[in-house]
Amino acid sequence: MNKRLSEEGMDLLFREARTHNAWLNQPVSDETLRQLYDLMKWGPTSANCSPARILFLRTPEAKQRLLPALAPGNVEKTMAAPVTAIIAFDIKFYELLPKLFPHADARSWFTDTPELALTTARRNSSLQGAYFIIAARSLGLDCGPMSGFDNSKVDHEFFPADPKANTFQLEYFPDSHVKTNFLCNLGYGDPAKLFPRSPRLDFDEACKLL
Repeated sequence: MNKRLSEEGMDLLFREARTHNAWLNQPVSDETLRQLYDLMKWGPTSANCSPARILFLRTPEAKQRLLPALAPGNVEKTMAAPVTAIIAFDIKFYELLPKLFPHADARSWFTDTPELALTTARRNSSLQGAYFIIAARSLGLDCGPMSGFDNSKVDHEFFPADPKANTFQLEYFPDSHVKTNFLCNLGYGDPAKLFPRSPRLDFDEACKLL
């Protein structure tokens, strides 16, 4: 890995990328969403645990299901976005570790330590959420990551305990094991409606060399 990303690439992913709240009337294809996941999945996670689970809400009907959980300030931009992704995490990710980390009995590290499993799932799904944003930007999409919603309402609507209703429910889990982390609107942002860019901390304000 001795190659360096071009300055144009760094601008695309970081320096000129912005959080968007207004969207052009331009759809995002299902194929682009598949490409997005196929990029983000390569980012590292602890023991390759890959706990992130993603729902792409891309129809008016799906958005209406999300609406009651949104803070008022997030309603308009979310309804207007071509896609809203629910970035969630699987608390029982470890059931897939025999496939994802086959050279060790990694499943046994978590089966009797629910607090460790929860911490690992939340931390690594947040990492994967960052990879998600970078992957989206690399494909020319704009992002609007958000808090400002009721996690319990989203979980109840999209990740219920009923195995027949829960998209990610596996038959050997009697309860809901997928929980919401954050939301991210996706599409092609309207640059004319961007807010002025907020400042960032300088190196010496945020970092120390030891």
